[in-house]
Amino acid sequence: MLDLGRLRALHAVAQHGSVGAAATALGYTPSAVSQQIAKLERETRTTLLERRGRGVALTDAAHLLSATAGQVLALVEHAEVALEEQRGAAVGELRVGAFATAARGLLPATVVRLAERHPQLDVRLVELDPPDCLEAVARGELDLAVTHDWVNAPLAVPEPVSRARLGEDVADVLLPAGHPLADRESVAPEDLAGERWICQPEGTICHDWLVNTFRGADMEPDLAFRIAEYETQLALLAKGIGVALLPRLGRGALPDSVRAVPFRPTPTRRVFAVWRTQAGRRPAVTATLAALRDCWEQRETA
Repeated sequence: MLDLGRLRALHAVAQHGSVGAAATALGYTPSAVSQQIAKLERETRTTLLERRGRGVALTDAAHLLSATAGQVLALVEHAEVALEEQRGAAVGELRVGAFATAARGLLPATVVRLAERHPQLDVRLVELDPPDCLEAVARGELDLAVTHDWVNAPLAVPEPVSRARLGEDVADVLLPAGHPLADRESVAPEDLAGERWICQPEGTICHDWLVNTFRGADMEPDLAFRIAEYETQLALLAKGIGVALLPRLGRGALPDSVRAVPFRPTPTRRVFAVWRTQAGRRPAVTATLAALRDCWEQRETA
């Protein structure tokens, strides 16, 4: 009888391309993953990993076993969902991912609500960028995630994943209080020509939205400061440095030295919950979706 945990470890290495990446995804140490696969090799009397330079590569037998492991893991998940559905209670572990501002501005209230309504549900939260959330859900490493995209920077959803929109999050232009535009009722792209922008690093959805928006107005933004942390962006703004576009979700109170000015056309990002389609009947998933919707609505009316 092959051990399910060892099959999961092999499947993770095949999915992520290395023992280290598989360990990160599974929440183990690399040595623990290596030990699991070594035991699987002894069980199957088959070489599964070969040394290649500083890394490892899967053998043909490992690829075959990994593909079968994926099918087995899917069947196990289906059985778990069916049992939980029959019990009708949201119980057990639920692995949730969320992008940074949702983890800060939406998930705390959601986790509290779930603890009050479903005390036997063990929520585990990890902060990830939206594309990483989607991949982790599709691979079965997360049960549910909160992601976002922009109309001009859409995020493709893989086929085994379902999604539901929670709402829209508006972003404002943030300016130092002494900026000439700080007291305007609104600003447009042409008002900000020549400004030095503080933005997310290249490859992020927020970065792509900013670039696409200004290129749509036949302008090229000057991305002088590429900063991932919103708190660092605010620190620069508070010292009179640059301008930025920050969403309202999870933003918190602004320093007195920073002003938020509406942007026209209004930039909104679409916020979604995503989960594997076959797990959609699981009470833990449906309960979490309900809690997310309730907390989003309360946030909007607050």
